[in-house]
Amino acid sequence: MPLVEITYAPEVAEATLRHLGSVLPHLVSEAVECPEEPYDGDLQPGDIELRFRPLGPYDRSGLDVVIEVRSKWFESRAADRQERVDRLYEGVAATTGLEDVGIYLSLPVAAWSQGD
Repeated sequence: MPLVEITYAPEVAEATLRHLGSVLPHLVSEAVECPEEPYDGDLQPGDIELRFRPLGPYDRSGLDVVIEVRSKWFESRAADRQERVDRLYEGVAATTGLEDVGIYLSLPVAAWSQGD
């Protein structure tokens, strides 16, 4: 279950953020899909978590949007993580028109559990 944090500058339009929130679950799921956690295209509650946060008064960023993706480490994911994050960037840029965006993909050793 990927955790995604989106930090955005004040000048990013609300409509752009709303659109980003609608396309990111699919794009991120495709980017981190692997044999251990296949993506069937049918996202369910708990499959991905998005958290939006505006830049604070003391934050410093040279980008309009920074997307941080954390998803459980699997060897198959780690082997081509740069290609995965590059494809995710291309998908975000193509579907939202955002150009001044950075994406950070982190694959920590982790576990996840959730109730019904």
